[in-house]
Amino acid sequence: MLTDSSFWLTSLSIAGLLIISAFFSGSETALTGASKAKLTALKAKRSKMATRALALKENGESLLGALLLGNNLVNILATSLATSLFTALFQENGVIIATFTMTFLILVFAEIMPKTYAITNPEGVSIKVAGLVRFFVFAFTPFIKAIRIFVRFIFNVFGVKSDDNIEEMATEEIAGAISLHHSEGAVQKEARDILLGALDLGNREVEEIMLHRSQIEMISANSSPSEIFEKCLNSPYTRLPIYEDTPENVIGVLHAKDVLRSLKRFGLGQSTSKVNVNEIKILDVAMKPYFVPETTTLDQQMKQFLKRKSHFALVVDEYGALRGLITLEDILEEIVGQISDEHDVIEQQVKELNDSSIIIDGNMTIRDLNRHRDWNIPDEEANTVAGLVIHEAQSIPSEKQIFIFNGFRYEILKRKGNRITKIKIKKLGS
Repeated sequence: MLTDSSFWLTSLSIAGLLIISAFFSGSETALTGASKAKLTALKAKRSKMATRALALKENGESLLGALLLGNNLVNILATSLATSLFTALFQENGVIIATFTMTFLILVFAEIMPKTYAITNPEGVSIKVAGLVRFFVFAFTPFIKAIRIFVRFIFNVFGVKSDDNIEEMATEEIAGAISLHHSEGAVQKEARDILLGALDLGNREVEEIMLHRSQIEMISANSSPSEIFEKCLNSPYTRLPIYEDTPENVIGVLHAKDVLRSLKRFGLGQSTSKVNVNEIKILDVAMKPYFVPETTTLDQQMKQFLKRKSHFALVVDEYGALRGLITLEDILEEIVGQISDEHDVIEQQVKELNDSSIIIDGNMTIRDLNRHRDWNIPDEEANTVAGLVIHEAQSIPSEKQIFIFNGFRYEILKRKGNRITKIKIKKLGS
């Protein structure tokens, strides 16, 4: 027999449970959708609630487990009470009525409304609910741990890996946000290129940006000191590798400043003395070469440069053969673009034509071309444009040959030996 007091008590209990369910649903949406960057900024302003919200986000598995556990408990309890109430009122039809009524109430008042409100200001809602949510996380911890062990056991049975690469996902999310803001006009192209270049250092290897060994200016150890001194004066570079017998056998790196210091020891700057350059022992002046594997990532190499207080490294393959060289400036240029000074030999790599096509050097990297023209030519198969054409042609093309792939037209203008030196490119449809 259902009395008035039991009716109102049950009804108020259901309403209270729906409010608690709405709290769990809104908290879940707010805390999972809140920006870590914004919460960190609020934490820096000594906001205790922001600190709590950030701590909850960083312990995402426990947070999600507690909110889901609490939400399911109150929803099931509310549905059970409603079924009992409507069964007493409508007998055999009570179950059906209770099912439709609770589905509507839970969907509207415990799911859609709180989640819609939370998503409009996730950081603000997160700060407000952080204290109470932290209590529920603490209270449900034993149950969450038991459930977590059971879930991982089920995953292991079916061979499912539950550990995700959070750092990689975070980097992808940041890169996606930058590209999105650029497309909306909030981030300029130059700023986008710098930010994406910095984020991409960990995904790129020194092999992709190194100066190939065929382009390295080197000094033979068998040359006379006067010849070496003359070459240092005429070179636009401050560091030159020294090889013995063959260019593969690099035995030192000569720095122009060290050459000048050695000249001073032999009388440079003294009016009563004449400098005899041939008295200088070049190998005593040269630095020991620094070799790095071609598979080293750019961020790792930059850290090594900073740690060693060095700007110059020779790149070798797995067999120890010389592949090229890389400098700190090369890595920085991947972030900020071309860096030139008064001694650099500046060559125009891109020549614009009236028909919207361009002429480029074959050794221009695909990344630099994409950055220059804001294109998206894939660079998974090759680092340079010439390398991409050779990969697609499956041979070394001849002059005047034309290829069309990836939405672009490539015409070979000049070839020197086995090297493609000039290519004309036009984007189809432009």
